[in-house]
Amino acid sequence: MATKSLPTVSSQGGLSRYLDEIRRFPMLEPQQEFMLAKRWREHDDRDAAHELVTSHLRLVGRIAMGYRGYGLPIGEVISEGNVGLMQAVKRFDPDKGFRLATYAMWWIRASIQEYILRSWSLVKMGTTASQKKLFFNLRKVKGQLKALEDGDLHPDHVKTISTRLGVSEDDVVSMNRRLAGDSSLNAPVRTDSESGEWQDWLVDDTTNQETALGDNQELEQRRELLKDAMKSLNDREKRIFLARRLSEDPLTLEQLSTEFGVSRERIRQIEVRTFEKVQKAVQKAAAESRPDAG
Repeated sequence: MATKSLPTVSSQGGLSRYLDEIRRFPMLEPQQEFMLAKRWREHDDRDAAHELVTSHLRLVGRIAMGYRGYGLPIGEVISEGNVGLMQAVKRFDPDKGFRLATYAMWWIRASIQEYILRSWSLVKMGTTASQKKLFFNLRKVKGQLKALEDGDLHPDHVKTISTRLGVSEDDVVSMNRRLAGDSSLNAPVRTDSESGEWQDWLVDDTTNQETALGDNQELEQRRELLKDAMKSLNDREKRIFLARRLSEDPLTLEQLSTEFGVSRERIRQIEVRTFEKVQKAVQKAAAESRPDAG
């Protein structure tokens, strides 16, 4: 997806100028975001796509800050996050009911993590899901266990981390040694007199990291509710629902009518009926799961 040029963290202006620049882009109200996404999706409106991207640059900045301890230039980390954001905008479907920020967080993190794995020369390893999980979660789990001292981990800590992250104990020991030279996540971004500005950056009216985590947890809960709701569907309903509502590249009514040997109108009717059935089941389950239910 090609959009107008985006602000960058230049060597001349540095991080402070970049942050000032992206703060000028207004946040979007839900209806504004929905209409812009429809213009981009249905009419290939590049201006609409650009507005969606720029209104979420602050989200990228926040997420990128969580990866500053890997010793890579923060400008490059932000740039990779912006690539992920553009991919999210390209694929975002406003009709599915989620805000772009919720959808984009996965794409932003994935893009940044892939960049770190490519660039971090100390880590000579594959890129399986378990290895990525270990690489990006080892320090967090060590912090939870208060195992922050230098050197090798205590055998009990190795065993606990191995169990929590689903990797071998040898992998935990090896990764811990590789990460030993990594800078602390608590280290200042800069050592000059302006180093405190990141605190000002974080105190902002946009979604903070704690809220973002809550959004992710809510999204996971919704996925579980959706999964349970789909258990009531028959095979044909499930196939049509998945192909039309949950696929990254939805099938057309014509394709499904050929597959099932019925008219396009019949497929449309099944899709609408199935969506309503799933929606009601999700809403009912969500209401029953609330702490004050009953």
